[in-house]
Amino acid sequence: MSMVYGTLRVCDGMRCNAVFNNDKHTNRDSVTHTNKHKPYTRANTQLTTAVFFHFFCFRLDEYGRPFIILKEQQAKARVKGTEATKSNILAARSISNMLRTSLGPKGLDKMLVSPDGDVTITNDGATILEQLHVDHQVAKLMVELSQSQDDEIGDGTTGVVVLAGALLEQAEVLLKKGIHPIRVAEGLEKAADVAMQTLAEIAEPMDITVNNHAALVATAMTTLSSKILHQHKHKMADIAVRAVLQVADLERRDVNFEHIRVEGKTGGSLEDAELVNGIVIDKEIAHPQMPKIIEDAKLCILTCPFEPPKPKTKHKLEIDSKEAYEQLYQQEQEYFRDMVKKVKDSGANLVICQWGFDDEANHLLLQNDLAAVRWVGGVEIEHIAMATGGRIVPRFEEISAEKLGHAGRVKEITFGTSDERMLVIENPVNTTAVTVLVRGGSKMIVEEAKRSLHDAMCVVRNLIRDNRVVYGGGSAEIACSLAVSRFADTVTGVDQYAIRAFADALDDIPLALAENAGLSPIEEVAAAKSRQVKEKNPVIGLGMDVMNEADGYHSADMRELGVFETLIGKQQQIQLATQVVKMILKIDDVISMGPQ
Repeated sequence: MSMVYGTLRVCDGMRCNAVFNNDKHTNRDSVTHTNKHKPYTRANTQLTTAVFFHFFCFRLDEYGRPFIILKEQQAKARVKGTEATKSNILAARSISNMLRTSLGPKGLDKMLVSPDGDVTITNDGATILEQLHVDHQVAKLMVELSQSQDDEIGDGTTGVVVLAGALLEQAEVLLKKGIHPIRVAEGLEKAADVAMQTLAEIAEPMDITVNNHAALVATAMTTLSSKILHQHKHKMADIAVRAVLQVADLERRDVNFEHIRVEGKTGGSLEDAELVNGIVIDKEIAHPQMPKIIEDAKLCILTCPFEPPKPKTKHKLEIDSKEAYEQLYQQEQEYFRDMVKKVKDSGANLVICQWGFDDEANHLLLQNDLAAVRWVGGVEIEHIAMATGGRIVPRFEEISAEKLGHAGRVKEITFGTSDERMLVIENPVNTTAVTVLVRGGSKMIVEEAKRSLHDAMCVVRNLIRDNRVVYGGGSAEIACSLAVSRFADTVTGVDQYAIRAFADALDDIPLALAENAGLSPIEEVAAAKSRQVKEKNPVIGLGMDVMNEADGYHSADMRELGVFETLIGKQQQIQLATQVVKMILKIDDVISMGPQ
């Protein structure tokens, strides 16, 4: 850099603009003032006053030339040290405090209104944070934390954020005591390892065979207890379990969610939800006189439109006579007839087209006894091809009998007194393809029910992958808290404070459960913890609807109540929350790019 502009400040009060330049002839750096004073030259003049940059943070290269590191605008947006850590913790805790009231079976819902006026009512943590417009950098980490839990596990998205917020709250107390952030992070990591080992010790394997899936239903019901479907949780849990088991490979312990579709239709009630062995799409037969029920269906799946080909370049066609018009019309009719003939010759009796077609093509299909469905989306086209064993045909010239899909029956169903229809493809060749059809009184209820069913199916999938479970109601967190506290007694040094803080943070989950249920949180958690210690039973938790007659509190045996959670889901919560908290604690300097 040959020249840098800046502002000098001198101790005698004189302030002047200066230019740093490099003297190529004498190989010397000089500072020239604009107020006509004698220039200072490093080679022959030693500055007797303290001169320094006021606006620029700079360094000198190997030739003695200054270069800018940080401009004034960026320096204004710079926060470092303890202030940066406290600011980051405050931003992250604001997100966790917002989700805290939505935790547990008695958690409250949030109403989210988009800029377009669309309303979403949900208590799912991932959905809430996904629709928020978060600007703070660390707050975005909490959003990504919830999304990671949703992508990997599908459940526990609210709990992981609440746990991370509790850990940050405890870490802030330790930082005020003067403990270094690195020591706090190391202590939290040690405590997390102890909590993971404790979860593995108290976990119990469950029988998940196809013929006996009571444990799967019980675990899915636990997930649905905090959802809008809690009044119909037994039926919905059974639907979720049957859907997952139908597409699951128990030998490889794998579940392909691509074979499960969840469709919603406004109308009816949540009780009307059903599991369909096949594919359901929100479309109808193109012509009212076409057959509504097609037995032994042979599907021709097209991604090309039923219309004459169009030239690639701009053109203009002039028709100046009746004969020319009739010739053009006959040519167009020939295109249509040729297309329909190729479909008919292949043996198909149902056409699934991704694009639309006009009344002329629709009439020709009707004359040739071909039922048709148009404007089917790309995702639905892929699912239909996957379920029926058909091939997607991009051009009419490639249609053949080998590329047709097969299904036992295709029918059009109607709902109530409305004119709304849907198409059901039953008993396809690939019997693992299923669809869950959700009904509801409004669009918001249907969408929330679809999200709830997705969470339940994710929990069932996790149990198939790892059939070990821990018990809910805060019992697992209380057991881990007691184990971490015992471990803290064996540790010497500053790490002991961070380990005890981790135990206190784990107690925040059952505290939030009791608080959201309208109970006295401290008394309820103390009673449950006391019973775990006395009875040496790690499955004692908070039964929100059950009161213990002995002491009047709500501590109960979660095994008897049938409240389960997957082990891998709970372990993932602790791992992700600890990693994010460690990342936040290690940030000591925040430099934001200011306006240029």
